[in-house]
Amino acid sequence: MTQERDPFANFERMRRDIDELFGDVFERAGFAPRRAFSPNIDVYYCGKPPRAVVKVDLAGIDIDDVGIEIRGRQVVISGERRSHDGPSRLYQQIEIPHGPFRRVVELGADVQADEASAGYQDGILRLEVPLVDSEEQVRHIQVRSRSEEA
Repeated sequence: MTQERDPFANFERMRRDIDELFGDVFERAGFAPRRAFSPNIDVYYCGKPPRAVVKVDLAGIDIDDVGIEIRGRQVVISGERRSHDGPSRLYQQIEIPHGPFRRVVELGADVQADEASAGYQDGILRLEVPLVDSEEQVRHIQVRSRSEEA
């Protein structure tokens, strides 16, 4: 039995190698556009009662610089990773992104925003948002005849 080869399997590795080779040269010369900072996020659903869990990698960020909003099914996480540059530093390499960020996570279910909770430990922000019970989403509408309206 022969294994099928993926012709695109090595493209990501090649792109990283080229970025390492040429990217630093352009950045040091000041020609490269500044990369936007965007923290990594995991989203999953678990528990009884069910809840959405959003985990955000915010290593090196002061939690006082982070804001969280819930708008319907959207979770908006914003903040800033501040640079601690000093005038006497001469960098050989810069890979840790700094600056403001804003991430919008679209959840796959309706949530109870007023019961959300968040914690921050070891550089990971963990937001838990209870989901709306599917039975609470059902709304029964009574149909009235025209004779009842008069």
